[in-house]
Order: sequence, then structure tokens, then C-alpha cells
Amino acid sequence: MDIYHIWCDLKPGQRDLEFVSHLKHYLDHLKAEASLQQYRITRKKLGLGPAEMLEFHIWLEFDNLADLDAAFNHVASREGAVEGLHHAVNGRVNNIKFALYRDFPDDVRQAGAELF
Repeated sequence: MDIYHIWCDLKPGQRDLEFVSHLKHYLDHLKAEASLQQYRITRKKLGLGPAEMLEFHIWLEFDNLADLDAAFNHVASREGAVEGLHHAVNGRVNNIKFALYRDFPDDVRQAGAELF
């Protein structure tokens, strides 16, 4: 499983529940039309965490990099509903950071391949 992480803050004046509603519509669309398997939306609790860790943390799970690429291509097409759904989310956030993680060990890393 490849997990695409997104951290962001809301732009001033944006409402948290409105943002999450738009985000869920967008991500549900990616589940239905692209290759997104699961997602998770989290928010810093009680403001706890280092300053560099932003308010919202979104997790997007894909079976592999080809599926992640297919989802990116779907969004990049800017066709149909995806453009408005993406804009409704992207226009509400700032300070965006991204990372890509994978389950470990995974099928790529064979047991017994250690150098030690």
C-alpha cells in the first residue's frame, strides 16, 4: 500500500466543517472514478504538535504507484466534476506539504535481503 500524505492549514476565514464536507465529496469522487482505495482526514487535537506540523493531515491510500499516478492523471484532466471538486478543496487551503510513504516491508522488499 502506498500512502500519500497531505498536510495543510485553512486559509483565513474558511470554515472547518465546510472544508471537510468539500474534501469528502472530492475524495469520494476519487474512490468512485479513480483508484483511491481509502482515505482518512485528521486534525491536530488541542493544538498539540510541533509548529511545523500543519492543522489538517489527510491520508490517501493506493494499492501501488500506478494507481496513484492514475488518480493524478484523472485530476489533471480537469474534465467533468473533478475540476470543480478539486477547486472547492484547493481554494480553501494554504501551507500545503506532501509526502509519500509505503507499508514496510512490502512486496518489493523481500525478506532475507538484508545486508547484515
